[in-house]
Amino acid sequence: MSNETIKCYPLYEGTFSIGRDKKMKPINPEDRAEKGALKVSINPFLITTPNRNILIDTGLGPFGPHDHRKLLCDYLAEHDLTEYDITDIFLSHLHYDHIGGLAHRENGHWELTFPDACIYTHEFEWNQTLQKYGDNEDTPLLSEFVNFINARADFHFVYDSENPIPEINIEVIGGHTPYSLALWFSKDDSKFVMAGDVLGSSGSVNRKYNAKYDYDGKASMEMREKITRQAWEERYHLLFYHGTNNPIVKLDGYDEQKGYGIKPITYEPTVAK
Repeated sequence: MSNETIKCYPLYEGTFSIGRDKKMKPINPEDRAEKGALKVSINPFLITTPNRNILIDTGLGPFGPHDHRKLLCDYLAEHDLTEYDITDIFLSHLHYDHIGGLAHRENGHWELTFPDACIYTHEFEWNQTLQKYGDNEDTPLLSEFVNFINARADFHFVYDSENPIPEINIEVIGGHTPYSLALWFSKDDSKFVMAGDVLGSSGSVNRKYNAKYDYDGKASMEMREKITRQAWEERYHLLFYHGTNNPIVKLDGYDEQKGYGIKPITYEPTVAK
């Protein structure tokens, strides 16, 4: 991160054990998940440039065990920003743990958390989300949330190989969901790529696996390899939304037997630590 005017920060919201019941149980970062459960952290990313303040995914919002809206606002204040300073939000996909921060309840009413932000997502994935949750009696909170942001948020729908803003290129990679996105940020010497749950943690870099939680596990596996190789060749930093220890890394070598070398990138301490 050689360019002093561009910064990237993980906004750590906590570490969780997720079992078969799909409930998120908070645990310490150093703890193991419960038997048979997944261990994940939640890390939206803030990228600041001279002209823009960009969020990549927005965390749990009202779907987590804490006041995640306050947590995000505390992070922004740490960087001399408010929720009104966020100019752009990019969503890797539309699962609730990635989009919950878009809205919150205030005095019994829904409000946009980042009212002046343009929100970028894939049109087909948004339509599928509306169809699944827009009128779903089994998930009343999520249904209210989805209908509210559909009516009030400033959505800009994106497709493959687009540059909705000059710094970010959109790539539709599928895999985890039918229209999951990889978001490639490049400006001057600062380069970051975030690929949602297709490449969710540093542990996924050198592993070949077909995950049962993916829409298309084989496609995810292929895209993991492609994105990692491209990040290495073009010197992108990798941003891991579910990374527990190292949410931002640089690949610093490649060995045919051992795979990629992974160098954690340090960043300023943040409020949740």
